[in-house]
Amino acid sequence: MASFHLVRYAGVDAMRYMAFDRPGLRAAAGLRFWRLLGTGRGRSMSLGADLRRWALFAVWDGEAALDGFMGSSAIAARWRAEAEESWHVRLAPLASRGRWGGRDPFAPAGAAGARRSGPPRSGTRHSGPVAVLTRASIRPARLAAFYRSIAAVDRALHREDGCVASVGVGEWPLARQATFSLWEDEAAIARFAYRGGAHRDVVGRVRGEDWYAEELFARFAPHGSEGTWDGRDPLRGRG
Repeated sequence: MASFHLVRYAGVDAMRYMAFDRPGLRAAAGLRFWRLLGTGRGRSMSLGADLRRWALFAVWDGEAALDGFMGSSAIAARWRAEAEESWHVRLAPLASRGRWGGRDPFAPAGAAGARRSGPPRSGTRHSGPVAVLTRASIRPARLAAFYRSIAAVDRALHREDGCVASVGVGEWPLARQATFSLWEDEAAIARFAYRGGAHRDVVGRVRGEDWYAEELFARFAPHGSEGTWDGRDPLRGRG
């Protein structure tokens, strides 16, 4: 199972936690994969950064490992004590394709490696809200073209009724970017991905012009959300 945590602090000095939290995450029991992420100001990947808001994406051995982390880790205790706002959600993987830092985050524990290409690993059919993580390592020669194209995708997300919430995140400025989004259902994702002109055009250029050195796409069934994201829990009353 996986989880996503979005935490807003009162000041930009929260940047220091990007370094301070790493030893604690490395030592967390049952934490198989994690990435600390900065966030953007837009709904998709963008050049603008929000220095007060940070995210954690994590993959766990199971619910008990996440429960232990949330209940006893110093990191989670600081979220409760110091965060101006925080939102946490549990994620059951539905499908995934690709790699992150040379790894498949969702490979069974002890697996030697993951596929580099091919169709998403699929699970059971799902009805209700869906969370989507898209992540890319952008080739340096393609950065300018990539960021020129993002504004149109960001505007399209704002207009998309089926997108419940979305945030651009990244582990390294400019070149290693991602988007975490929540959707009403799988049909809403399909409408945006295949019928929306801006997104379809960018995907075509990504493939045709080889923008990415590495990418990951994953879908999840979100559940057990806690806290607020921009003043509300976007999953409350859904599903």
